[in-house]
Amino acid sequence: MKPILTITGSDSTAGSGVQADIKTISELGGYAMSAITSITVQTTLGIQQFYDVPAAIVEGQIDAVMNDFEPEVVKIGLIRREDTLDVVIRALQKYHPRHVILDTVVLSSRGDTLISREMLETISHQLVPLCTLVIKKDDGSMHGLSNRYASAVAVFLSQGLSQEQAESKAKAYINTQVVRASDLQGRGSELYNELLDAIAEHHCKASDVKFYADLLNVSSRYLAQVTRRISGKSPKAIIDDYLIHEIELQLKSTDNTVQEIAYQFGFSSQAHFTKFFKKQKGVSPSQFRKK
Repeated sequence: MKPILTITGSDSTAGSGVQADIKTISELGGYAMSAITSITVQTTLGIQQFYDVPAAIVEGQIDAVMNDFEPEVVKIGLIRREDTLDVVIRALQKYHPRHVILDTVVLSSRGDTLISREMLETISHQLVPLCTLVIKKDDGSMHGLSNRYASAVAVFLSQGLSQEQAESKAKAYINTQVVRASDLQGRGSELYNELLDAIAEHHCKASDVKFYADLLNVSSRYLAQVTRRISGKSPKAIIDDYLIHEIELQLKSTDNTVQEIAYQFGFSSQAHFTKFFKKQKGVSPSQFRKK
């Protein structure tokens, strides 16, 4: 079995990047080896952070695989640094793999920009001429679909098929993937509903985001991504909106004093309660009640 070297980034969700490459190549009977160019911190909601692997480390990974296994097929995906691009170009010129497949990744599935326009220009002028096959750049509209297609082509080329045959079989493979699988969505909608339920249950004793994030066993940052994606609001805004709605109902429908209502909703004092209410509604609880 002839190995295939994929030079690309890592995707935490495994929807694209080296994880998807290894999965596709293995599924089709190939043997995948890798050189990681970037590590992403991401969820199905988007990318939070990049760590671009130093060019010298990328070079070491490529040299180790090329010297030890001599793969004839190399697939190239995400490259974000000029010095890393130089390393890849030098490696291709040095080792002369039989097939070089380029799948330039520009945007993620959520529209995150992965490489600069300047890098894209450099890739077009310096890397593309060294490649035997350029796949249409992935615009992120189908998370990792172009990536999987390129990986499939790589496998079929490594099995001795012509480029035309490899592309035809890869298209057939991708068509089955589109029919069989839906795009990875993560737990966002479920988590949003769980948050609303939690607020309904605990709003009288807790109004801070960390309490709800801990209760739902997620980070405050991820919870904020979910709520902004679904409702356009921060978790704190959702909590406060619910709280103020319930307070309004109490002010309108009961004879409880402002102080009693303040304590009912977990405020430490009537003054604190009044300050919160006035910030939200523009009037004090007493003025709201008179209206």
